[in-house]
Amino acid sequence: MDLTALTLSAGVVALAEMGDKTQLLSLMLAARYPRQALAIIAGIFVATIANHACAALLGHWLTTMVSPDVMRWILGLSFLGIGLWLLVPDHIDDVAGSKAVDRVFQVFLLTTGLFFLAEMGDKTQIATIALGARYDDVISVTMGTTLGMMLANAPAVWIGQKFTKRVPIKWVHVVAAITFIAIGLATLIWA
Repeated sequence: MDLTALTLSAGVVALAEMGDKTQLLSLMLAARYPRQALAIIAGIFVATIANHACAALLGHWLTTMVSPDVMRWILGLSFLGIGLWLLVPDHIDDVAGSKAVDRVFQVFLLTTGLFFLAEMGDKTQIATIALGARYDDVISVTMGTTLGMMLANAPAVWIGQKFTKRVPIKWVHVVAAITFIAIGLATLIWA
């Protein structure tokens, strides 16, 4: 275990995550599913490990298969889609007869998928690729970058959960939707 690689990776990613779109996604998911904090955190963890462990290979493959302009359009339209999706009322917690375990699993899968996609081409994924190239111990780098993501995003889930108790959920959804739509438009307009 390379402690330098682990601690540097954790610090770099934790700092890079501050105010990042995935931290906003953590807040949004916590606001949308306030009783599912553990499922959200577990989804963030699984998505981060999967994404960061594959970052170097996937990053290389994407750059050989998809131009930066195409990737920008994919990301920009994805953010617009998430923003519009936030405006649609969700009934995952209102499904009659649905078991609590099913809801937890649904939120876990949703979080895992969204986080994995949100990390594509993100600065923390690029940092993971660079750290993987710098240090031979890919496991230490992956553990460190995952720790950094958790340090930045787990508190965002807890804050988002507390925030929704004081602010109407409809307003939280509208603000989050506007933010994601703005990020999507900025991604499409400014390269």
